[in-house]
Amino acid sequence: MPRQVREELTRRLRRGRRAFREEDVQVVEGPLLKRAVGASALGNCMEWFDFGVYSYLAATLGKVFFPDASPTAQVISSFATFAAAFVVRPLGGLVFGPLGDRVGRQKVLATTMILMAIGTFSIGLIPSYASIGIAAPVLLLLARMLQGFSTGGEYGGATTFVAEYSPDRRRGFLSSWLDFGTFVGYALGSALVTVLNLALTDGQMLDWGWRVPFLIAGPLGLIGLYMRLKLEESPAFQQQLDEHEKSLAQESAGSEFRTIVKDHWRPLLVCMGLVLLYNVTNYMVTGYLPTYQTETLGRSSGFADVLVLIGMVWIVLLITFLGRLSDHVGRRPLYACGAVAMIVLAVPSFLLLKADGTWKPVIGVLLLATLLACFAAPSAATLPALFPTAVRYAAMGIGFNFAVAAFGGTTPLLTEALVSATGDALMPAYYLMVAGAIGLVTVRFLPESAQVPLRGSQPMVGSRREQRELITTSQELYTLSKERSEAR
Repeated sequence: MPRQVREELTRRLRRGRRAFREEDVQVVEGPLLKRAVGASALGNCMEWFDFGVYSYLAATLGKVFFPDASPTAQVISSFATFAAAFVVRPLGGLVFGPLGDRVGRQKVLATTMILMAIGTFSIGLIPSYASIGIAAPVLLLLARMLQGFSTGGEYGGATTFVAEYSPDRRRGFLSSWLDFGTFVGYALGSALVTVLNLALTDGQMLDWGWRVPFLIAGPLGLIGLYMRLKLEESPAFQQQLDEHEKSLAQESAGSEFRTIVKDHWRPLLVCMGLVLLYNVTNYMVTGYLPTYQTETLGRSSGFADVLVLIGMVWIVLLITFLGRLSDHVGRRPLYACGAVAMIVLAVPSFLLLKADGTWKPVIGVLLLATLLACFAAPSAATLPALFPTAVRYAAMGIGFNFAVAAFGGTTPLLTEALVSATGDALMPAYYLMVAGAIGLVTVRFLPESAQVPLRGSQPMVGSRREQRELITTSQELYTLSKERSEAR
């Protein structure tokens, strides 16, 4: 048994003054667990389908909605609209987070799913600038803000939901399927755009082709909504809260926000540091690389699209393996190794990416994709474990969305602006190195949570056999603890 698990169980046994009984250990039913993981992953898949589409179509959308600007200004304007969605994400987190802690995770996740589908579908219906003038980019901005608002409650809620459903021993593996859905969605979106670019002429893409991927989001949203409405509430939310957590659950949203900032500021900062590390890498690879290759390196859109798509497929292959690995070696070693590797490999990766030919750029993208997988795989299990059940959804909404808004969604915009201002094509690598250094410092303060029960929740197991084993272990730990106390 890992040291951190033994210490946490001993603390709980001392507080309860007895060994665990059957009612103290939650057994998660296999079919219910699969539905919970699948429905949550589908929501992320849909969100990132849209993200992949928008990232790959950034140059095209710039021409459609900002035709009077220069090519560079078109790309920057398109990324500015992209970043605007992240400005309202914290607002979505502040609204949906407290709701998720009061009315339940499942209801809020169903709401965010349908709002996200409406926002994405709406983009496909917006007339071009040539048809309605300035109203076109304004409508695009409003649709992106609706997406950002709904996303503010999506990832924090989905990670909370899956983490609260997962047995403690397998939380890293099961939660990694959430980000598996993320990158499958991105890969599907980018693959669709790649096919459209190859099948249609530039004129057809500008005229109507760019709308197709956005319009597909409507039916996907209805499927996701159906799946989420069929889910039961997470076991941790259903469990009876202790008196302290009851009082927190009865607070107003504003009071809960103050409580989180006052009482949980340390884990909140750790959460934001890890989100910075993950999302700067994430949006650099997924959001900026397609445009970097076409606008800065002068490559064809087809080559750039396929290159990044290879990276996404590689992440999909790696991520659940790394999630399982985090259950065995711990979350901290995986984050730390990834952060050190990013500091060392960021510049070599971009030098390979800039090189002529095919194989060197492919190796560069694979290196960056591997680093991203190291941060993505443990995140959905690590971040919810920082906070107790009563405020978990709201705290995730605050920590995750503020960090993403400040550092993640702005990455393509800031990096493109830095490259344009300095003329240095290695600026993205330097940006990643800074994120790696911040992440390495953050890991120093990260408590190890692999196989540890969530704060404010009962221990979770995947079978009756594991339940009996844990009860037996608790009896041994309780006896040992009593003997040590009496010896003193």
